[in-house]
Amino acid sequence: MTAYRALSDHFARAAALSNAIGILQWDSDTMMPKGAVGTRADSLALLRVSHHTQITDPRIADWLDAAEGESDLGAWEQANLREIRRIYTVDTALPADLVEASSKAVSACEMKWRQAKADSDFPALLPFLQEVLRLQQEIGAAKGEKLGLAPYDALLNDYEPGARSARIDALFTDLAAFLPGFTDEVIALQARRPATEALEGPFAVDAQRALGLSMMKVLGFDFERGRLDVSAHPFCGGADNDVRITTHYDEADFARAFMGVMHETGHALYEQGRPQPFIHQPVGAARSMSVHESQSLLMEMQACRSREFLTFAAPRMQEIFGGSGPAWEPEAMFRAYTQVKRGFIRIHADEVTYPAHIILRYRLEKAMIGDELALADLPDAWNQGMRDLLGITPPDDRLGCLQDIHWPSGGWGYFPTYTLGAMTAAQLFDAARRADADVVPGLARGDFSPLVRWLRANIHSQGSLYETDDLLTRATGRPLDASVFIAHLRRRYAGEG
Repeated sequence: MTAYRALSDHFARAAALSNAIGILQWDSDTMMPKGAVGTRADSLALLRVSHHTQITDPRIADWLDAAEGESDLGAWEQANLREIRRIYTVDTALPADLVEASSKAVSACEMKWRQAKADSDFPALLPFLQEVLRLQQEIGAAKGEKLGLAPYDALLNDYEPGARSARIDALFTDLAAFLPGFTDEVIALQARRPATEALEGPFAVDAQRALGLSMMKVLGFDFERGRLDVSAHPFCGGADNDVRITTHYDEADFARAFMGVMHETGHALYEQGRPQPFIHQPVGAARSMSVHESQSLLMEMQACRSREFLTFAAPRMQEIFGGSGPAWEPEAMFRAYTQVKRGFIRIHADEVTYPAHIILRYRLEKAMIGDELALADLPDAWNQGMRDLLGITPPDDRLGCLQDIHWPSGGWGYFPTYTLGAMTAAQLFDAARRADADVVPGLARGDFSPLVRWLRANIHSQGSLYETDDLLTRATGRPLDASVFIAHLRRRYAGEG
């Protein structure tokens, strides 16, 4: 057996462990009874330690050195070695006991978060979240020492390989300067338009689920390799060739669950389109979280909130819910689905205000990892940031710093990828519609195949063959450029261009 083959087999076994973790985690978030939390935490901790042991096996260093000398490896195999070395370098920085402690702290904190959020009780969550933060600081310091990075950049690197906070600071500073004034402009512009009649519920959950399933099929979701369920916080997870997405229904407003399903379907299409010959190898994984978020935001924001798609979808919504009247007309739907307003909840935010939610979280988590903000002061800092960026103050912590699961689940360094993803989505959709003139007309027919075909060829099937900037440059002709995102906002919301 060659050294490369040994590595390939070894990481295929690691992928099997990761798949088991993914399904157990999905079950924890959707169906597991509360009484099972302790047993599940022990099981997940054992599997995560086993996975960590697998990908930090000392033999990997020797196999890598030997495999890099093999002359018959193609571009995919060479890229797989690059990705394996990246993983090995990062994960050998962490002792197994730190991985186990973090896993158990996260499991306990996630369960406590659910109740604390419902009760708007940050003090009840504080000791659990403090332990997660302490361990994340240890993890960031250990990885940072190995990589020559500051702790926050080391954590960011897990989700966005090669990214640095200095570059994100510059991008977000520009956005923070642009968005408040533009938000005021758009809200004033929309206020001058005739009022749109609101859709009246209730909207039965069964009908909402039927709508979501039908539109998942329109987008191209493969139900032989995935499913839709319910959770407190929508997500996409599961395993290779077993993609689980979730949403959360509200009988007073079907748009939230529907757009949540479209968002998560974008993630799922990426997972289902990854290169099958390398599906269990690091090179077959999604490139980065910003690229992953670009796929969900491209589907939800660029495509499914477009006037063209709503021309197709509005009559089907009206039929499923038995609606009637002007509010169900496609143009009224478009105005409703592109309404800009300041709100407290990130996942319900529109395209214009959403980046402000991310900038706030990015600044706060970077400060907490760097010990520049005490965790006990998070609620006040959050509320001040909301006032500064959006001009509103949450009435309680349920609508403020308790709304997201990311920090309780150990996802420190994740948040900036959302807005990086929004920028990437705009750039990819712009490139797709320029490359194929049928992409936008297809949306009006409920035919996503031109768009998905372009994404399959340029993003999904490429896995991690290329670094993020190279992937985007190959697909669009240039690295990430915020100007395309800003131009999209101006075109859709201010009628410019």
